[in-house]
Amino acid sequence: MGPTMFTSNRFLVPGSVILIGLILLATSPLYISTYTVTFLTTIYMYIILSVSWALFSGPTGYISLAPAAFFGVGIYTSAMLGQVLPLLVVVIIGGLASACLAILVGAVTLRLRGIYFAIFTFGLVELIKHLLLWFEINLTGTRGRFVIVINNNTIYYVILIILVILLLTAYVIRHSKFGLALQSIGENEEAAAHIGIDVTLVKISAFAISALFMGATGAIMATRWTYIDPYIAFNPLLSFTPVLMAIFGGLGQLYGPILGAVIFTYLEEVLITRFPYYYMLIFGIILVVAILYMPHGLVGLISKSARYLNWTPQLRKAWHGRKRYENP
Repeated sequence: MGPTMFTSNRFLVPGSVILIGLILLATSPLYISTYTVTFLTTIYMYIILSVSWALFSGPTGYISLAPAAFFGVGIYTSAMLGQVLPLLVVVIIGGLASACLAILVGAVTLRLRGIYFAIFTFGLVELIKHLLLWFEINLTGTRGRFVIVINNNTIYYVILIILVILLLTAYVIRHSKFGLALQSIGENEEAAAHIGIDVTLVKISAFAISALFMGATGAIMATRWTYIDPYIAFNPLLSFTPVLMAIFGGLGQLYGPILGAVIFTYLEEVLITRFPYYYMLIFGIILVVAILYMPHGLVGLISKSARYLNWTPQLRKAWHGRKRYENP
């Protein structure tokens, strides 16, 4: 009875906190300003991009620079289909289109490793951007497209739903055999293949799941802008920023990329507001310092602090016991 009660309390308290947090987030548009709703939507967007990136690249060690490609495909899906299909259908199609692109690209590129894979995935962003630019100018006679604008609260709720589904998916994968297979690939891909893991299938599947959420996010975020073009949709910063946020937060735990995305988004907002001409310089200095002195990100810093707090009372007790032994 004791262990059962302990186990139930162990899961009851975190579950209650999560439920209360979800209720607060779901009801917040009712009592906060429009600016805050927009800012929270931006935070959710970066959390999704960072966690989605970490879902694949964290355990496997394959550094993907393709987030902007998948996000941009979702944006263009919304621009092309937003006028003829319901919003939720467009969001789902945007996610599926990005997942299909990831399957196609992953089947070809996931045999590459290290810097070669990173360069190819970043090249994918530029390739799609310039192909779409050529298509718009030569075949449609325009450079971009207008997007149906949706009210901020609707965007907020849709992206919050995407975020919740992503976090549940990431948690399930992390505690499943599929997650163990991903980790084994990151530790030693040859050994993983030797014990029977279909490494190509596992990598492509994780890559597609990651792209699915990025594309869905791009499809809903496109409705915040009245006009998009290939340079807006496939902004290279959206390939690097989620990576930096995830690394800053730490890849060891699920909450690491979340912390990194929240802190960096808030920091970016403050620096742009107060130092519009120097914010990129300050942003870069903070990032370099963090990488140099926190190689494992905020997760590593928190773990180190927790170990220190746990061991300090025991060390103090042992020290006092030694002093009593030396001075009876």
